[in-house]
Amino acid sequence: MAANNLQAQLSQHRFMLSLTPEVPAFDSTNNIFGNKFLRRPDLTTFDRLQIAYEALCAKIFGHWGMISALAKYHNISRTFIYNTLAVFEEVVELALGEPPQQVEIENKSESVELMIALRLEGKCGVGAISTIMKRFNHRFSGQGTVSTYLNHIGSLVPSGLMTEDNVRLVFLSDEIFSGNQPILITVDPISSAILKIELVDKRRAEEWSRHWLCLKKNGFEAIYYVTDEGSGLCSAHENLFTGSMRQPDTFHAVAYRLGGRLERLEESAYKAIAYEYDRKEKILSAKSEDVVSKRTGKYEQACDKAEKAMELYDSFSYLYGCILNEMKPFRHNGELRDRQQAEENIQAALEMITSLGHEKINDAVNKIRRIMPTLLNYFDVAREIREGLDKLAIDQNALSSLCLAWQHHKAVIKSKKTDRRKKCADREQRCLEFAEGYLQEKFEIIKERVYSELDAIV
Repeated sequence: MAANNLQAQLSQHRFMLSLTPEVPAFDSTNNIFGNKFLRRPDLTTFDRLQIAYEALCAKIFGHWGMISALAKYHNISRTFIYNTLAVFEEVVELALGEPPQQVEIENKSESVELMIALRLEGKCGVGAISTIMKRFNHRFSGQGTVSTYLNHIGSLVPSGLMTEDNVRLVFLSDEIFSGNQPILITVDPISSAILKIELVDKRRAEEWSRHWLCLKKNGFEAIYYVTDEGSGLCSAHENLFTGSMRQPDTFHAVAYRLGGRLERLEESAYKAIAYEYDRKEKILSAKSEDVVSKRTGKYEQACDKAEKAMELYDSFSYLYGCILNEMKPFRHNGELRDRQQAEENIQAALEMITSLGHEKINDAVNKIRRIMPTLLNYFDVAREIREGLDKLAIDQNALSSLCLAWQHHKAVIKSKKTDRRKKCADREQRCLEFAEGYLQEKFEIIKERVYSELDAIV
């Protein structure tokens, strides 16, 4: 209805424009100053309002050519019309729209929320955040503006948590980098809460000592420490906390050093097999006996190389799998694995890997051997937890099944490949169903209790 009224008024104004006598062109020849723009005394306030209204109607209804017609009729520039229209729209918004200060605050709040969401949840850089915000017509979307807001917000967030209670947690500490500058970070591995994070110039033992002492001052006490083999981390722990346990990061200690080699050996084996097939095709395409004889020799060499590559991969894959299996705190039946026996089995597997004669793999094995005395420290934690759970009034078969289910649950979290993750999830579900058969209505409560206790094993 309002659109029809506007359309009718627009038609009426056009008719009035056609009946209005032509206004003579403004003479600027006597302008001795040569100004480009002059205020037209013949254009009254009502005339300017009418021009703005006509331009607004043309904009709303999409009447092409109306701005040019107005400019020609009134002997004014198109720029003047657009400027007048902009002022008119601002006045209308001010008179009829929402209070401008409130709109400004709401728009700013929405933009800042979007910045934070894209940065933290979307893991977007400043440039990507700016591009996305501009695409959806958000204000404050310039790269400099986004960077300034994020830096300001970051400066408001404290570098560490504080508590009045003396909270005991496992400290998972590591070093990350912003460019070439190190960042010291300590988190609670169970909740993933960042206990303290700070940007430092160096990552020596002194910096780590101050980092951990600050955590203690803030009300956090370490049950034990989980770190990699960084010199600063290890030295700080030895100097400050000789009586507390330090658990080496098992991923960097074993999986990072040997897992990558497994993938490279697999690639080498496939390349050797492909080369063997290629040599065979070369023989089949030969036309003379001499060429066949020469190519047969190369084919036999390729066969020998492929055989050795496959044998090396198969042997290493089996032994690496044995090491990973021995690092699991619970056996396939849910019973606790003996630490001494597990260490002996790992040492035997490392010795057999050394016999494969791969120089780079042997270097990795030697590094693992140096940390073997502390590699399985978490077995002692698992033993204490299991002894505490044994005191509960729980059927031992159900308890062992829950322990094994928890182990599969941890594997689901760590797995990067979909197939392996699904397989581990299926195994966890089978173990839980077995335990539920024993526990019945107490299943959920006991499961949460067991999982919560075992989560202290890092």
